[in-house]
Amino acid sequence: MEQNTLAVELILSHPRQSLGSIRLDWTPQPGNYLDFEEQTYAVLERHHRYQLKSGRYQLQKIALYVQSVAPPTERTFVSGIWIIGDPSCRFNARSEILRCAVKPNGPCDGCGDYQKC
Repeated sequence: MEQNTLAVELILSHPRQSLGSIRLDWTPQPGNYLDFEEQTYAVLERHHRYQLKSGRYQLQKIALYVQSVAPPTERTFVSGIWIIGDPSCRFNARSEILRCAVKPNGPCDGCGDYQKC
């Protein structure tokens, strides 16, 4: 194990599947973003995995449950947070993770349910 790096397993939340493992020199928190294989993910949950060595538990790796996030072109900075989707639509969730109640996976372009708020 390299000095000051941590083994991190990335797990896609839905559908649940392992994306692979990486080594990080920082500890991601829920709400952080990270890039992996040319895709940006939002960290939803973090689980620690420990191993017993010489009578002591040591952090072996971290499992991050992540969700793919919208490309930067579909994000807007509103009231201090980055939201995805069209903020002028009545159904927009005003969330960094969920686009809207009607069409959560988007895209907003051409959505027949658009209603200006």
